[in-house]
Amino acid sequence: MAVYFVTDFHLGIPSLEDSQERERKLLRFLDGIRPDCEELYLMGDLFDFWFEYKTVIPRGFVRLQGKLAEFTDSGIPVHMFIGNHDLWSFGYLHDELGLEMHREPVVKTIKGKKFFLVHGDGRGPGDKGYKFLKKVFECKFNQFLFRLIHPDLGIGLALRWSHNHRIKKLKNEVERGYYDNVPQTRLYQYAQEQAQLDPTIDFFVFGHQHKPMQYQTGDHAMTTVVGNWIYDFTYAVFDGERIELKQFEEILKYNNL
Repeated sequence: MAVYFVTDFHLGIPSLEDSQERERKLLRFLDGIRPDCEELYLMGDLFDFWFEYKTVIPRGFVRLQGKLAEFTDSGIPVHMFIGNHDLWSFGYLHDELGLEMHREPVVKTIKGKKFFLVHGDGRGPGDKGYKFLKKVFECKFNQFLFRLIHPDLGIGLALRWSHNHRIKKLKNEVERGYYDNVPQTRLYQYAQEQAQLDPTIDFFVFGHQHKPMQYQTGDHAMTTVVGNWIYDFTYAVFDGERIELKQFEEILKYNNL
């Protein structure tokens, strides 16, 4: 039995058709790991936009939701770390699908090894603009104001903004090679800081950054940035001794990214 980590699906971009194709691919992956899966960790950003009204959620991707419910119904714990695109997740995914939701970093022992787990947004030095914006989004009064907007309008506007922002960022990530210099990345620096605070941590696992990578942290720890299911389709698997980054099937091509 093994523990699996997967992250950053961003279902909703670049189009409904492409997202549904990736969703079907994700379902094949989940079906494949299920017989061997002891625990499943979703490291954030399942959807490119998510907002829970009291009686309404964004439409679409019910197959994934049903598959995750199958996991929890069969006794496989499924953990979800809230990312910067899941900020407005409240109780639905826990109450209806049985997911164990986490907003803050989690330090826990898995198969005898100490893990530090978090999505990764707003962590590390700098990025003050996003950290301020996150506080705005997390403000309960602002959430109340957004909830007053009719879902057809509110979700429609949010999806359009999220889509345009994400597509531009994806192009920049690929074209600039932003993560080629690993020590300059915020998550690298964040992991080094946390390793100094707690040298007993064996493994750091992050999402958010999209580029899959692994590197040593501190004296003995290993950091894994799990990657994405937009164009890399990577996941991590822990067998009790080591954590390995893998890629699922062929890479899908998105000419309109």
